[in-house]
Amino acid sequence: MASEQTARRRRYSKEMKAQVLAECEVPGASVAKVAMSHGINANVVHGWRKLARGASEVAVARSPEFIPVALESAGVPRVGEQGIEVELRRGAVMMKLTWPLSAAADFAAWTRELLR
Repeated sequence: MASEQTARRRRYSKEMKAQVLAECEVPGASVAKVAMSHGINANVVHGWRKLARGASEVAVARSPEFIPVALESAGVPRVGEQGIEVELRRGAVMMKLTWPLSAAADFAAWTRELLR
């Protein structure tokens, strides 16, 4: 007869979870690599991230009204200069953006933050 092993759930402190989640938010970080470096299954960390996103969505009151945002002038595309054009739609809301090609790295960072 083989001896039975009881599976025990590992418990992690809030501080540990916060540290792992913070490491996952670093640009270019791989959730799998971060999890592995802490000896945690990547699926567990993905679950933590999902719970954290859900908690932040509940904490933020969403308003359907227009909110103006002040932006630094990163440079308006000159006549004849190609820009990055994006059209975002969510339900009845539509937003068009034109981003200068010279600031493509900034656009990539902005998009990464938007899609979190």
